[in-house]
Amino acid sequence: MSADFVIGLAGQAILVVLKASAPMLVLGLVVGLIVSIFQATTQIQEQTLAFVPKIVAVFLSVIVFGPWILNTVVDFTYNLLNNLYKYIG
Repeated sequence: MSADFVIGLAGQAILVVLKASAPMLVLGLVVGLIVSIFQATTQIQEQTLAFVPKIVAVFLSVIVFGPWILNTVVDFTYNLLNNLYKYIG
């Protein structure tokens, strides 16, 4: 295995992790921003008001984007194992 292959594989792995986590992170960020604006305008400083909606939003995004995330990770794993088999075999 060459160093270029390993570095390329690590780059692909980081890209897959970013793609798989992006929907949850973006939705959590948007919901957190909306709740923060709501708290600032109403001057309600309740900690659970900021925490619970973000958890619900992330949970819903996992349900909605779960098949796509699973497909992305399975495709990466398949390509990884296929490349390793070609290298070994």
